[in-house]
Amino acid sequence: MAQAAEAALRESGFARGEIDAVLCGYATTLPHLMLASLVSERLGIRPAYAHGVQMGGATGAGMVMLASDLVRLGRVRRVLVVAGENRASGQTRDDAIQTLAQVGDADFEVPNGGSVPAYYALLASQYMHRYGLTEPDLAEFAVLMRRHAASHPDAQLTAPISVADVMASKPIASPLKLLDCCPISDGAVALVVSADPGRGDGLPVAITGAGQAHHHQHLSAVDQLDDLGAAASARRALGQAGVGLADLDMLAIYDSFTITLAILLEEIGLCPRGASARRAREGVFGADGALPLNTHGGLLSFGHSGAAGGMAHIAEAWRQLARRAGARQIGPRRRCLLHADGGVLSAHVSLVLEARA
Repeated sequence: MAQAAEAALRESGFARGEIDAVLCGYATTLPHLMLASLVSERLGIRPAYAHGVQMGGATGAGMVMLASDLVRLGRVRRVLVVAGENRASGQTRDDAIQTLAQVGDADFEVPNGGSVPAYYALLASQYMHRYGLTEPDLAEFAVLMRRHAASHPDAQLTAPISVADVMASKPIASPLKLLDCCPISDGAVALVVSADPGRGDGLPVAITGAGQAHHHQHLSAVDQLDDLGAAASARRALGQAGVGLADLDMLAIYDSFTITLAILLEEIGLCPRGASARRAREGVFGADGALPLNTHGGLLSFGHSGAAGGMAHIAEAWRQLARRAGARQIGPRRRCLLHADGGVLSAHVSLVLEARA
């Protein structure tokens, strides 16, 4: 987290003394009760506002939304948003399984032996049955994310894969196979949300819209498979920004599993139900497509380091919109919709990011 914070401050051009708020995402391998205060102390920052945030995979986007609101209200001017976790090296395999199992309902799900992959597999089975998606369809997203990760120097998984490779990977929780699932990773991400543009190179990027929706916590409480909260969250963010889906030219969508990506793309309305994989095969979501998607490789290939995993989507969107992605820079883009979810498609947060000339 310290390394990520140093890099964010360096790229923004702000000194530590100019930061007056710190938001820090939770870390299961660092269960400190005052993590934002701890990070501030270690960085030598004395903020007027410090807050730890816990929203599962939606934590990063939730922190950026909160930072934007704090700045807009005038409570603070510059917020350091940071999250990090050594999920791969900081815990045993059994500890990781136990942690993920606690996402389930303590009375009705955990006692039956479920864990996060199993919950998403149950969701996938029903969704695929209802809307006609197939296992090779889901595999298309794993292949796309790996293709995008191949050019990122910090990505965890970069070796090319094919649909056949995904189909041949070992079963985890039917219909999900190993390559349908994100890896467990070490990593950290930091951002600066400021009332005034940073002093670094590149275009300024503004947060013009934000929204949330929370329709359930546990899978056993889901009563409408076609209304999990993503559409409502995105609608609120787009409404605040004063734009529609047709005005977007870049996407950053949470992808803990391939089915996560398919469901979110379809519920938000970026493609019809059951058509997300077809759009992927047509190249719509490729780096040169109409709607480049997770150009860093997403959780599926860049890696998933807890709250920082979702924040990596935001960092990548900023780099591409600001035209600071270096050799990975895609064609100029103006407006990105970012969407994150926590739990089992439970906590939804959407952001609209816009490049300003």
